[in-house]
Amino acid sequence: MSDAIRLATPADVPAMSLVLTNSITELCAADHGGDPSAIAAWTRNKSEAGVAAMLANPGLHIYVAEREGVIVAVGAVTTDGHVALNYVDPAARFSGISSAMLTRLEAALLALGHSEGRLEATLTACGFYESRGWQAAGPQAGGRVVNGYPMRKQLVA
Repeated sequence: MSDAIRLATPADVPAMSLVLTNSITELCAADHGGDPSAIAAWTRNKSEAGVAAMLANPGLHIYVAEREGVIVAVGAVTTDGHVALNYVDPAARFSGISSAMLTRLEAALLALGHSEGRLEATLTACGFYESRGWQAAGPQAGGRVVNGYPMRKQLVA
């Protein structure tokens, strides 16, 4: 298999929207409980228009992972040191592409001058991040339909 991780472009928006929406809908049931209103709230900004707006945000660096020319993962970091997105297409889950994307995102944070990364993990992804050196950084967040778990990691070049 041929995998590549690169910065996203406007041409990637439809595929990115699909990966984000499918990942949330199919893989994050532990977080949304299959509740259609929770899924709708979570995916609202994952429409093509929402993803295009994210891509236009200068404070967000968005990456896509391609496998055989098909986008199978979407990740992003913020200029202030957070992993903002890390989603995988359900068909590519457990194939190593999420780990490769996280490695790329951590490198992007280092390149932005951050020695510590921060993120808010889903319940679904907490174990994934813990197995890659991320640690809990407080109680579950609040105030949204689906709330994440703050995590952090000391980054090493």
